[in-house]
Amino acid sequence: MFHVEQYKGKKEEDYQLVIKQLMALIEDETDQIANLANASALLNQFLDTINWVGFYITNGDELVLGPFQGLPACVRIPFGRGVCGTAAQNKSTERVPDVHQFPGHIACDSASQSEIVIPIIKDGMVFGVLDIDSPVKDRFDEVDQKCLEEFVEVLAEHL
Repeated sequence: MFHVEQYKGKKEEDYQLVIKQLMALIEDETDQIANLANASALLNQFLDTINWVGFYITNGDELVLGPFQGLPACVRIPFGRGVCGTAAQNKSTERVPDVHQFPGHIACDSASQSEIVIPIIKDGMVFGVLDIDSPVKDRFDEVDQKCLEEFVEVLAEHL
């Protein structure tokens, strides 16, 4: 019999392996773009049922598209606008089960149904955000959020 708690434990173990892979990829590299590119590629390979994963980098009072995997995306997002801009402005993760219910959602890809955005905080400032979209509603749960926040913390140490 399959139990939810067993699944959560396995999911966390899988994320821990991905975080170790991230550390191996970035530990000796100082270039921010290279590290963000490898991080997006790693998550794209690891996560199922996603259609976009990447980074937006802070430039003044807006986010500018950085390394990503997926279809072409919006290039500039003002702080406070959409899921990414809201996460950056509030310095907190936004986990959105249905993007069509999020006020001011910016639809870069009409296939996206759910989204998670984790701010990257470096030296107390918002360096940027990790943005992941899924064509499945309610794709991201509390385990995804916890583990992706840990992934971003490790990444931030090498940016």
